[in-house]
Amino acid sequence: MVKMRPGTGGERFTPYGERTGDKSVVYFTRDLSAEGLLKIYQKVKAPLTGRVAVKLHTGEKNGPNIIPRPWVKELLAKELPEAAIVETNTFYEGDRYTTEQHRETLEVNGWTFAPVDIMDEEGTALLPVKDGKWFTEMSVGDHMLRYDSLLALTHFKGHMMGGFGGSNKNLGIGCADGRIGKKWIHQREGSDDMWSIDQEELMERISESTKATIDHFADHISYINVLRNMSISCDCEGTAAAPVVTPNIGILASYDILAVDQASVDLVYALPDIHPKDLRERMESRHAFRQLSYMKELGMGNDCYTLIDLDNEEAEIRPADAVRGVKPFEG
Repeated sequence: MVKMRPGTGGERFTPYGERTGDKSVVYFTRDLSAEGLLKIYQKVKAPLTGRVAVKLHTGEKNGPNIIPRPWVKELLAKELPEAAIVETNTFYEGDRYTTEQHRETLEVNGWTFAPVDIMDEEGTALLPVKDGKWFTEMSVGDHMLRYDSLLALTHFKGHMMGGFGGSNKNLGIGCADGRIGKKWIHQREGSDDMWSIDQEELMERISESTKATIDHFADHISYINVLRNMSISCDCEGTAAAPVVTPNIGILASYDILAVDQASVDLVYALPDIHPKDLRERMESRHAFRQLSYMKELGMGNDCYTLIDLDNEEAEIRPADAVRGVKPFEG
């Protein structure tokens, strides 16, 4: 049960016209395929130098909605042949709780075409959190320190507690180690409830964890969000995920984590009302928009952006243009 607590407007979607500040560039394609992923990657690949980590959600066993493995395989083969997929173990007991279980799950799900580094397999490291409210440091898998650059390759979808899982959740939860970092984010000190932190406070803790990672990589990080098979459930729910009803939209990419997550949310809100609204309701009920406003407060990016349509000669478009003509989801 989600507890209601006075907060900072995390339940309210802020329309674009009410936002202020500088603009970042966000690229968009409707092409949900390996080719579309390769096309949009070209726009954000410049800072990915040296040893590259690709952070994505590899999913619980047989998870139906994760980014298709053939897309990732082709991207790595053609553009990042020396890169490693990176993950961490989970806080909850499931298919990825221990490294042994995690590696078995990776094999079941087909992540066998590239190295997969479970970053907390051997230990943890502390990264500073600058200007945080909840943390001064975050515990991450210590293998993160082996990498020079990071590509956040994110399946954008709903989330049971976070409301939505975009690049912020992918890094904030996904880079925190399974025993310490994730516990700091989710469980109030002295509580027996491992999920005792929710709504605004949870969104802020996730964002501070993310800030530790993006500050570590500085200018050597890029973000891609894939808006496909968007259940209200996270990929951590595997085959128990709620059915997908939100239409597939496309792929977004940016050098700005806030801009790419904000644009992803904006496209969901730009969908015509003829489409189901369950993903919007999930975001609102969990106060998910505090992820966005808090990232802005922390100086992690801009919530204003220029949306560039790669399918139409890089024309500048609005979210409504991006979702015009989308078709109802067909499983």
